[in-house]
Amino acid sequence: MSLNGPAPPSVSASASPSAPPAASPPAPASASGTGGGAVLVAGLATAGGGRWHGRHRHPVPQLAWARSGVLMVRALGRTWVLPTATALWIPPGVGHATGTAGTTEPRALYVRQPGPAALGAPAGPDAPDAPAGPGWTDPTVVAVTPLLRALFDHLADDAPAPPARARAEAVLLDQLTPVTATSVVAPMPHDPRPRAVAEALRDTPADARTLAEWSPYAGAAPRTLARLFVAETGMPFGRWRTHLRLQASLPLLASGATVATAARHVGYASPSAFVAAFHRTVGAPPGTYFPRD
Repeated sequence: MSLNGPAPPSVSASASPSAPPAASPPAPASASGTGGGAVLVAGLATAGGGRWHGRHRHPVPQLAWARSGVLMVRALGRTWVLPTATALWIPPGVGHATGTAGTTEPRALYVRQPGPAALGAPAGPDAPDAPAGPGWTDPTVVAVTPLLRALFDHLADDAPAPPARARAEAVLLDQLTPVTATSVVAPMPHDPRPRAVAEALRDTPADARTLAEWSPYAGAAPRTLARLFVAETGMPFGRWRTHLRLQASLPLLASGATVATAARHVGYASPSAFVAAFHRTVGAPPGTYFPRD
């Protein structure tokens, strides 16, 4: 697996579906760049580190990014963990929720319906082309290069005159480059017996009990639980638990925790065992995805 672009790949993890998306999104925490442009840069409302803002959707495309810290986005049954070097393009109408890991300064870029009037430019054959965006129909991770970061900050200021703003918007949208996103899939079973085990492990990923030890709690024989895990998640219980533990480690690693701390939190006896499982599952060691300065 290759690392595409100047930023490391984002790592995404499966997540159990949330409630249906709200009919209308909450207002941004703060907004800038409102002087008639086609791109609006706003501060995302969050509930603090480790917590989630309610599920909602937008009628226009959104680029979710953290200027500092780590932003997390849940959508379509997956969770994206986004350090400052990556952002997530969210197509219009896609229900999603946002959260943070640690102290985070989230930003969002909304692309309004493009057109010369929206850009504050005169209509006619000499009018500048309106930025149309990449048109991706699925959530897509992009690299946040120094240029893209500078354009974010530039468009968060109302100072640019309409023609200059239109040019900056076009450059920004042209700079959206996808990067590889590796999935760590840990789907939740639907049957209440294995789901009881899965939910308990989601809350306490370091729990090392075997299926035989979980049997009284779930109200099913160990063989039944083993069969149901394969039938409902597509993988044996041991592999599913490994994926769940790695999923739980991602926000910790992304927010700056050491490998030893993340390993201990999710139930690995040693950092080397955790690194081996991460490398085997994701295809690269944790340091490739969350490099230290």
